[in-house]
Amino acid sequence: MALVMPLLLIIMMGSAEVGNYFMNEHTLVKAVRDGARYAARQSFTNYTGCSGAPGGTVVADTRNVVVNGYLSGGTRMTPGIVATDVNLAVSCVSAAGGQNMLGIYRSRFGATCNGSSAGGCAQVVTVTAQLTYRPILASFGFRGVGVPLNASSQAAVTGA
Repeated sequence: MALVMPLLLIIMMGSAEVGNYFMNEHTLVKAVRDGARYAARQSFTNYTGCSGAPGGTVVADTRNVVVNGYLSGGTRMTPGIVATDVNLAVSCVSAAGGQNMLGIYRSRFGATCNGSSAGGCAQVVTVTAQLTYRPILASFGFRGVGVPLNASSQAAVTGA
C-alpha cells in the first residue's frame, strides 16, 4: 500500500487538474461564442468598415458578456479572465461556402468588396480571448503555470 498510494494520489490529483483545465477551456470557448453572437447582433451603424474594432459601446459590452455572461454585473465566467483578455476585430467577406453575400449585405459597401465584384460584402466580427490557466493544485506541486487558454469565434454582422 505504501508503494502504490503515491502513484494513485498522483493519478487522482492529475485527473482532477486535467478536468479543471478542460472545464475552464470549455467555459472560455462558450463565453467567446456568446460574445461573438452578441456583437454580431448590434446595429450596422456600429460597423463602418472592414477593419479595426466596432464603434459605440460594442467592444465594452461584448467584453462584459464574455467576462461576466451579462452586460453588467455577474460573476466571472472563467477564473482569472479580465476585460483586456478579450479582443474584437472586424473583417469583410464577399463569399462564404460558395455563396455570394447578397440580401441584407448587397448595398453595404457598394458594388465591390475587398476588390471583388461579387455583389455584396458581409462584415464578420471575430472575438478572441487568451489568458493563462491557473492550476487548482499549485500548492501540491503541480506546475501548470503558463499554460494558455485560447478561444476564438466569428459571426456575421446581421444588425439589430
